[in-house]
Amino acid sequence: MKKLELESYAAQDARWPSAGRHILAQFDAETVVVYQAYRPSIARHAALHQRLGGPEFSFGRMSWIKPNFLWMMFRSGWGAKPDQEAVLAIRIQRAGFDAILAAAVPSGFVPELYPSEEAWKSDLQRSDVRLQWDPDHHPSGAPVERRAIQLGLRGATLRRFAEEWTVGVEDISALVAEQREVLRGRGAGQIEIPREEVYWPTAAEAARRVGIERWEA
Repeated sequence: MKKLELESYAAQDARWPSAGRHILAQFDAETVVVYQAYRPSIARHAALHQRLGGPEFSFGRMSWIKPNFLWMMFRSGWGAKPDQEAVLAIRIQRAGFDAILAAAVPSGFVPELYPSEEAWKSDLQRSDVRLQWDPDHHPSGAPVERRAIQLGLRGATLRRFAEEWTVGVEDISALVAEQREVLRGRGAGQIEIPREEVYWPTAAEAARRVGIERWEA
């Protein structure tokens, strides 16, 4: 599996958009990296078999993926919260990620996308993908103006994510623990994190569905 590329947070923060709805992710022409955090036993199975599964992982529940590393760090407390100690970098097919975006339905009613709340609720019931835009976060945990995306998967889409679209799983818990200590001891300006750029899906419909904002570096 292709390993994560790392870069200093300071260098990345200088080029990222400071506000707006943007997908920050590590990606190439074929794949996109997303993050999830689990208890160590689930992560060990995923890293060993290079896919989510095993007796402790439930395909009957919604599972949330985050393409933004720092949002995952905020959510997991830099891998210190119970049952989120093990952080996985899951590399999936770019076509699969775009399919997830195209199927996404916001967790709340968005008038720009739906003519009525009834139409939104109907779409919400049918879709396997939930969309949320949340405040992105500084490495310290403080919220910033920029928004970060997370996507909840269930049903057939969760199965496809785990069994068809995943091309590699890397347990990055050691990296997370190392950089957590750098952050505590030397500050955000000294940490190295996965290199991320602003991502734009290939399909225009996928971009429209999730409400990404245009941005030029």
